[in-house]
Amino acid sequence: MAFRGGPAAAQDARGGPVSPSTPVRYIRVAAARRLTPHMRRVTFHAPSLGRLPLPGPDRQVKLFFPRAGRGAPVLPEAPADGDVMRWYAAYTALPEEERPWMRSYTLRAHRPGAREVDVDFVLHRDAGPATRWAAAAGAGDTLGMVGPSELFAVPRPAGEARRLLFACDESGLPALGTLLEALPPTARAVVYTEIEDARDAQEIATAAAVRIHWLPRSPTGAAHGAELLRAVRAARLPDGPPERAWLAGEASTVRALRRHLLRDRGMARSAVEFAGYWRAALSQDDAPTEADLAEARERLAERGEG
Repeated sequence: MAFRGGPAAAQDARGGPVSPSTPVRYIRVAAARRLTPHMRRVTFHAPSLGRLPLPGPDRQVKLFFPRAGRGAPVLPEAPADGDVMRWYAAYTALPEEERPWMRSYTLRAHRPGAREVDVDFVLHRDAGPATRWAAAAGAGDTLGMVGPSELFAVPRPAGEARRLLFACDESGLPALGTLLEALPPTARAVVYTEIEDARDAQEIATAAAVRIHWLPRSPTGAAHGAELLRAVRAARLPDGPPERAWLAGEASTVRALRRHLLRDRGMARSAVEFAGYWRAALSQDDAPTEADLAEARERLAERGEG
């Protein structure tokens, strides 16, 4: 299987995906701007972005960041049969010093006519490769992108429900924004979002009746997720338990929130969609913990895949 990077990748960002049968492509920065003190929005362009699959909110993708000294990530050619898993095996077989860093993100916006997508990056204090790249990203910079794909599509949390609960930290804000924007006028939602400080609150347009509680992190050094857990556990939900809930953010915090909703609020397991986007003291490059594996098994079982 051949590999690409450097000038060839830049050409792909102008000319199309690596393969028309596999959602693997190169995307190029068209613009970037600071949304809040701790979040930067990067707009990407590529001709193939005019025709993305899986319409709707919370479309997740994998982004590939180049190693130091490379202008674009080195990626395997996509197989002609469109087998994404075989492509991923070729990616993991790359030498570590060449293998691009992979991180998961949600497309915040998609403009098919302009062949553009927006991705919002949290600028973490303990900057990893994705934060370092996003903080310095400028026009013409190139990343790899896989997806959107059914392989990592998630169920929609709303369905026919009219009483909804959303809880996340700032890593979940891009997905939260797309979900709130997609709610019908008949929906009512309560939202709890933990952020670094009050200046990181955002305006989110929605047709639904939505009440957002922005939860700036305590300056006294409280653990990440403490404000979110405290607020949700203490919340008085006027109409009783929500019909559906959506939880996203740091993995251990999300698990604690889910336990609270199931045990203390009496929600059904099938009514709670949850996703650990990141892990304290660990990155996506680190092996999954036993808690991560247990969560994955439970998610697969609930979706009828385990």
